[in-house]
Amino acid sequence: RWFVGGCMNTCYNALDLHVHNGRGDQLALIYDSPVTDTKKKYTYKQLRDRVAKVAGILANKGVVKGDRVVIYMPMIPEALIAMLACARLGAIHSVVFGGFAAHELATRIEDAKPRMIISASCGIEVSSIIEYKPILDEAIKKCTHKPTTCLIWQRPQYRANMLPWRDIDWELEEEKTRGVDPVPVL
Repeated sequence: RWFVGGCMNTCYNALDLHVHNGRGDQLALIYDSPVTDTKKKYTYKQLRDRVAKVAGILANKGVVKGDRVVIYMPMIPEALIAMLACARLGAIHSVVFGGFAAHELATRIEDAKPRMIISASCGIEVSSIIEYKPILDEAIKKCTHKPTTCLIWQRPQYRANMLPWRDIDWELEEEKTRGVDPVPVL
């Protein structure tokens, strides 16, 4: 027998533990996109604080341990932040490739039956911008399961039209949300 009655949290192990052990100012993530010429660096503390706030957004919208969340995003830091925010709450995330069309995305939404979908407004390739939000809207229209909330990271290259009864702007919501502690998971 191993770890009988034990609990842990993947997000805590990935971020909080490093902060508690005095490594909060060390780099945890370096992002360098040759396509957008964007460079960002996050320390463990900065990343933990952002993840805790995004987890707070999810919790405020009803996401709890065991719920499913679909993540439909390009490879940007916010995709990792979304994954770790789900882990912080004990929610199950399903990453869907950002290049998928509405039909393929709808199939995955139907399979996962998520409480929430987290998406970026767009993905950026060398020669084009792929507008994710219209694809997401079309996919949800095709589904019998409708998520209650879509959290949208608005990228400067394309600002998505938001549906006020379902969509929330990640950046605006993050500014006013308090971070939450990790939820123990068996």
